[in-house]
Amino acid sequence: MTVASPRTSRPTRPSHAKRNLGVLFVVLLIGWSLVSIDIRYERLVDFPRGLWLVIYKMYFEHGPDLGYLGISLEFMLDSIWIAWIGTIIGAIFSLPIGFIAAKNVSSGLIANAMRQFLNAIRAFPELVLAVAIFVPIAGLGPVAGALAIGVHSIGTLGKLTAEVIEGIDSGPVEAVRAAGGRWAQIQRWGVLPQVLPDVVAFWLYRFEINVRAAAILGIVGAGGIGFIIEQTIRFGRFPRAGTALLVVILATIVVDTGSGWVRRRIIEGAEKKAVAAEVFERIDVAGQPV
Repeated sequence: MTVASPRTSRPTRPSHAKRNLGVLFVVLLIGWSLVSIDIRYERLVDFPRGLWLVIYKMYFEHGPDLGYLGISLEFMLDSIWIAWIGTIIGAIFSLPIGFIAAKNVSSGLIANAMRQFLNAIRAFPELVLAVAIFVPIAGLGPVAGALAIGVHSIGTLGKLTAEVIEGIDSGPVEAVRAAGGRWAQIQRWGVLPQVLPDVVAFWLYRFEINVRAAAILGIVGAGGIGFIIEQTIRFGRFPRAGTALLVVILATIVVDTGSGWVRRRIIEGAEKKAVAAEVFERIDVAGQPV
């Protein structure tokens, strides 16, 4: 007796209506944006010539003013210190906030409330925080810039920390809990060792971003090299502005290279430890492979 094979139905052709509606919505949104912001296209056409004119005045007409190099380096160091202090502020406060915002560590209601708090912090860029809050409070200078960068870093680093904590392996946590560990001990010995390499890498990457942000904050009076760039361009001293821009570019490359090297060392070290732990788990007490 032969068993009839089940009839295979031809798969229905997927409908592209939703995709087409989405593409149409994006196109209409782009068109509405171009019309509503009143772009002057003649300026866009003239942009390459204007950009070349500024570059020519900075570096080719008379050459960069190397006598301004010392002042540029001094203000660039101020920007780096602003970024460093802001990163430290963000790291110190974002670590405990990240634990509270992680749903597998704290309750769902508290975690959701903390996530919204972090979203609210990230909604305000460093420039807005500096101009609207910290410059009126702390006055013009590096303090306002460091506070603005620090507060914004809390929002970003806190969210990243919470996401890393939510992706941990539950095995070490259960082991500490089974040994009678309290909540703080569970976080210290079960969670923190797993997430610390990634969290430190996030701190270093955020420091790179903060160096760029600190260079911009000087434009609004929050200290750093952005102040002298804005002043030299405003008064038409383009050779000095060119020197300051070169200092910013070189300092950013140095900071990014050094921070990237440290990040790679941390991540590679964590991966080697994980591989070693997996190997040891496969070896029995007698030292023979399982």
